[in-house]
Amino acid sequence: MEFEGRAWVFGDDVDTDLIIPARYLNTTDPAVLAAHCLEAADPDFARKVQAGDILVAGKNFGCGSSREHAPVAIKAAGVACVVARSFARIFFRNAINIGLPILECPEAARVREGDVLRIEADSGRITNITRGETYQAVPFPAFMQEIIRAGGLMNYAAARLGRDSG
Repeated sequence: MEFEGRAWVFGDDVDTDLIIPARYLNTTDPAVLAAHCLEAADPDFARKVQAGDILVAGKNFGCGSSREHAPVAIKAAGVACVVARSFARIFFRNAINIGLPILECPEAARVREGDVLRIEADSGRITNITRGETYQAVPFPAFMQEIIRAGGLMNYAAARLGRDSG
């Protein structure tokens, strides 16, 4: 998996309430969630983010409640990948379950808003094209990469069951 896009930079401890405010949790419609993604941090984010852009954050990204709405909102907004110093464990799990590519990379703290990044998710290589720098994230094991490529755990399981049953 490779991604190239503009970086949107957020700080430490971005919680799920900041990613998608609780008042929007009465829907599971990805388009509605995308329209309100990160609006508390940047009211224009959902309007300005473009398909393929990359979200970069500090430590403990996705902390707070365990709502699946948070990674769904990010993915539906068009974000191709989230790179953070670290992720809250429940967000980490929910992101994989819905097929949102994420990478842990402390070096990405050098990324600035608007930098253009190229991400080779399979190897964990992150190239900051704007700054001429390269960072190394720990790549996921092959089976987790397959889950992400399939679009999430349910799609992966369905494909495996269909393949194995025939």
